[in-house]
Amino acid sequence: MRTTFLAKPGEIERKWYVVDATDIPLGRLSSVVASILRGKNKPQFTPNVDTGDNVIIINASKLKLTGKKASDKIYYHHSQHPGGLKHEIAGDLLRDNPARLVEYSVKKMLPTKNTLGHQQFLKLHVYAGEEHPHLAQKPEVLDISNLI
Repeated sequence: MRTTFLAKPGEIERKWYVVDATDIPLGRLSSVVASILRGKNKPQFTPNVDTGDNVIIINASKLKLTGKKASDKIYYHHSQHPGGLKHEIAGDLLRDNPARLVEYSVKKMLPTKNTLGHQQFLKLHVYAGEEHPHLAQKPEVLDISNLI
């Protein structure tokens, strides 16, 4: 008789990965990272349990926006007050705060209507430069050029 394996939160081993975002398109980077954060790269993936790993993205300021996204892609949010529609252009975000640009992109690829997506998003760490404070976790370097 075959049984379906369901992961339990206490039995999950989490790894730390470092991803270098130099010259990688934003969308392709985000989709691979979101998949790792959800745990879809593991055989014990369970959709309703946080089975994902921690991901550190370095060199976020050197990622690539293809086409005319630097000038045409706009991120909107609303303050829920009259006249409170705010927007940020992707090119300006890449120049001013590249970590937030990557976080926006990855967050939209995770489950958003429940707490599971928030738990998975908290395992993402984005840095504009090469330095990161997570050396004590001994992260593995993940080459995503072959995963794209």
